[in-house]
Amino acid sequence: MDLDIALRKGCPPSLTDKSTSDDKREKERWEKSNRMCMMIMNRVILEAFRGTMSKKITTAKDFLVDIEKRFVKNEKAEMCTLLTNLISMRYKGKSNIKEYILKMSHLASRLKALKLDISEDLLVCLVLISLPSQFS
Repeated sequence: MDLDIALRKGCPPSLTDKSTSDDKREKERWEKSNRMCMMIMNRVILEAFRGTMSKKITTAKDFLVDIEKRFVKNEKAEMCTLLTNLISMRYKGKSNIKEYILKMSHLASRLKALKLDISEDLLVCLVLISLPSQFS
């Protein structure tokens, strides 16, 4: 069975009096694939997302597009959180300075993975600003 037909191909046109048996068969295959995809996705998706999905979504492709939109929002929230953490970090002298700088570098690399590139020069400035005056 071609379970992914609904994901690979668009919905076939509505059937008419002039539709051939091949058209009907293709439409039935697509509808069955779409139902199966929707059942599988609804079954495996986190319960937190199930309640937020629109009842108007009837195709597997639309379902995936809606999920993708939600994750873009989550990435923006994560980006803001990481950037806030990076900017507000302060060295308190309780741990190794090298570890502290590596934590800041790690935050910068996580931001880079979210397509927000922090230059090395800016990262060095942030590190120097975050150190107490005795270190800088």
